[in-house]
Amino acid sequence: MPRHRLWRTALTVAGSDSGGGAGLEADLKTFTALGVHGLVAVTSVTAQNTVAVTARHDIPASVVVEQIRAVVEDIGVDAAKTGMLGSKAIVEAVAAELKRHDFPLVVDPVMVAKSGARLLDPEAEEALKKSLIPRATVVTPNRMEAEELTGYRIRSVEDAKRAARLIVEELGAEAAVVKGGHLGGPDSVDVLYYRGSYREYRAPRIPDACTHGTGCCFSAAIAAMLAKGLDVPEAVAAAKRVVTEAIRYGARIGHGHCPVNPAAVMEVDAERYRVLARVSAAVERLVGMGRAIAPLVPEVGMNIAEVIDPRYARGPGDAAAVKGRIVRYGETVKPVGPVEMGASSHMARAALEASRLNPSLRAALNIRYTPEAVEAARSLGLLTVFVDREQEPEEVRMVEGRSIQWIIREAFRRAGGRVPDVVYDTGAKGREAMIRILARDALEAVDKLASIASRLSPGEEGG
Repeated sequence: MPRHRLWRTALTVAGSDSGGGAGLEADLKTFTALGVHGLVAVTSVTAQNTVAVTARHDIPASVVVEQIRAVVEDIGVDAAKTGMLGSKAIVEAVAAELKRHDFPLVVDPVMVAKSGARLLDPEAEEALKKSLIPRATVVTPNRMEAEELTGYRIRSVEDAKRAARLIVEELGAEAAVVKGGHLGGPDSVDVLYYRGSYREYRAPRIPDACTHGTGCCFSAAIAAMLAKGLDVPEAVAAAKRVVTEAIRYGARIGHGHCPVNPAAVMEVDAERYRVLARVSAAVERLVGMGRAIAPLVPEVGMNIAEVIDPRYARGPGDAAAVKGRIVRYGETVKPVGPVEMGASSHMARAALEASRLNPSLRAALNIRYTPEAVEAARSLGLLTVFVDREQEPEEVRMVEGRSIQWIIREAFRRAGGRVPDVVYDTGAKGREAMIRILARDALEAVDKLASIASRLSPGEEGG
């Protein structure tokens, strides 16, 4: 099979962001996340972070063109995008070079950074409209950029539709997407005008979100999808999903506009796969030593939960556990159902709260309380912390799911800066006494339980 069929390629012609949040750095992250090999033609080097752009150095136009030629001639380009072009000379040189090739082109008309710094010289705007946009397969302006390109004031979806149509019918692009991130309303609505018709792409607006690099991520995702053979409406729809996830799981770094996280689209799924695999392996081990741990199964059943990377975990649905719990079955144990994401509420909330207090902890397992089990944990050197359920505030007790969060927080408070391995209580009215084992992952939680069980019943761990 020809190697160009195995590896699709996408080229970014853009500036470098030293903060890694936008520009070609965001483009390459997006290409990689979508399984496309990224190629680069650097147009400008900027000194910037989440707060400001403090310096800019444009690359000579001839060098920019030579970068494009080098990758086209040897590797080949399945689709390309432009971002920050900087100067009129670069715009005109890039436009002239790209007219020599027929691969799909996404033009992100980058004009101003999030911090307010200009990234396109005023005299270059006319060159962008006359030389580059007519070559574009898709143009992806935000509201302000669309206003600059069309002269229209955009305050509604209908205004965005009019601007998108003008960019196609008067400026010469094949398609235009006017993005809705800067428009009001509960949804972010992007408007595509393509082949005489409109399409709207909606996603709920994410409050207090990281948005630095959204335009770069979106346009790069469109280019990647075009490189993989999708048509324009399909590519825009896929890119909308990618950028929404990138915003939802943005990297909360720096002191200004935090950047989007293009890797989220692959990392979250990969994390779920890894967690499901570990919890499944942990359950298999639990069943294997069932005779040793059967006496430690609580009346309410046992469960083991592990949350995905704390950067991505948002709720119990982001934890894998046993559906229906693990129960005593004669002299051994048996899982009632399969391992699934979102299968547990109680242990998932314990693991979530522990991961928020210490990101190295991602798993929790519950066993029956006995003084002997507590003493066994202590004798192993595990930090074992008692929480008095009688001290639980009434307003916590009355809200479903809040009790376990309070227990874990209280255990950390009592641990005085150390990380608890075992948290136990002796119950309260209507509440079964319980021991909870905290660990870095589900397999380590089982290791800790195995050690406790071996102290209680030497020689029976194998079950």
